[in-house]
Amino acid sequence: MDATASAVIHRDLQHVYPTIVRGEGIYLYDADGNRYIDGSGGSAAVTAIGHGVPEIVAAMTEQASRVAYAPTHAFTTEAVEACAQLIVEEFAPPGFGNVWFVSGGSEAADNAVKMAVQYHRERGEGTRRLIIGRWQSFHGATIAALAFGGNAGRRRPYDAILPHAEHIPPCNPYRCWANHACPTCDLSCADALERTIRQVGPENVAAFIAEPVVGATMGAVPATPGYFARIREICDRYGVLFIADEVMTGFGRTGRNFGIEHWGVTPDLITCAKGISAGYTPLGAVLARPEFVSEISRRGHSFVIGHTSSGNPLSCAVGTAVLRYIRDRDLVANAAAVGAYFLGRLRALQDRHPMVGDARGLGLLCGVEFVQNRATKRPFPPDWRVSKRVAAATLARGLISYPGSGTVDGVAGDHLLYAPPLTISHEQIDDLVAILDESLTAVAADLARDGRGAL
Repeated sequence: MDATASAVIHRDLQHVYPTIVRGEGIYLYDADGNRYIDGSGGSAAVTAIGHGVPEIVAAMTEQASRVAYAPTHAFTTEAVEACAQLIVEEFAPPGFGNVWFVSGGSEAADNAVKMAVQYHRERGEGTRRLIIGRWQSFHGATIAALAFGGNAGRRRPYDAILPHAEHIPPCNPYRCWANHACPTCDLSCADALERTIRQVGPENVAAFIAEPVVGATMGAVPATPGYFARIREICDRYGVLFIADEVMTGFGRTGRNFGIEHWGVTPDLITCAKGISAGYTPLGAVLARPEFVSEISRRGHSFVIGHTSSGNPLSCAVGTAVLRYIRDRDLVANAAAVGAYFLGRLRALQDRHPMVGDARGLGLLCGVEFVQNRATKRPFPPDWRVSKRVAAATLARGLISYPGSGTVDGVAGDHLLYAPPLTISHEQIDDLVAILDESLTAVAADLARDGRGAL
């Protein structure tokens, strides 16, 4: 089908998309019978339990037959209560006791910030309205989430209408913005938070938001050891709330229930989505400590938040079924074990392919960054679109990759992100890596023929 013949506004208006007609396990099948490994886990890190799981379909059908929607201004439902209870009892870090449901990650980020600002206001600190994020972060596509997100390429088209937010450098051991000392790190990137808080005035700062592993915009970069402990200390010192963005890293993706657990730190609020319903339905959430909620409740107030599909019973029933599936099949442990194997295989590719500057990740959230010169870490020119070329090569061979650009500074840099279903096996990882290996060889040859090879 010609791109102009579709009535759909697709993400790339110049591209003709194959039509997916079926999914099974880690695979997707198009209308022509081609099979693809879902290496990206959707867009991205969504399809946590794979495709076509009968238990999820049954839960969806059963809930839809009883009640698919109920007005949350007047009622609660068994579905929303059960999903929240399962999250706080079996998945959330200790100390989290309340859940607010939304439709996705962008809504979760916006709502967490609203809740943080209101929390301060209720305590008589109404000047605390400023959010501090990090450069090279991504927290969602809404106007507010783009504002405290830090990807220059995504922010630039809307810069004139973005609310004010402050940003500090990311924690990226491969490309340290602070002092190039990594991996012998002095946590200067974390100390930048304290400097920024002092510069703008602690009385004006509501929250700091960060991804434990930066996914879409840097390609699966975990923070260095000790980083979030220092962040927690700084936030506590100045009365700033810490929001952990676990939209990609939540519910087992990194080999722990939540990514922040790798650093032994407890945030004040957690945003999550994607893996909570594994792509079977739109669902996101904000997790909060009970004392955070009671601070509002004991004053006789409520959070000023709400969306049409907040607490949708059909979505929550699906979420419960997905989380039970993850729990009952010990998929968090599988993500840890198979993820470690996957990262080892990617690092072997790094040794073989000069254009791979770095392979990194945590659990089944992994990435590779491409460079034109490995010694200097010089990225390829943006107009070469290297990540998209490699992703196209893998797709042609039966592997869905998630390409990213602007990896270095929001403008330059290329990476691929991989977040396959948590059900993936060692043998299936071998298949995935074999396709990537072949694709890297093909793209490197194309670049060499064009006089654009890695140096």
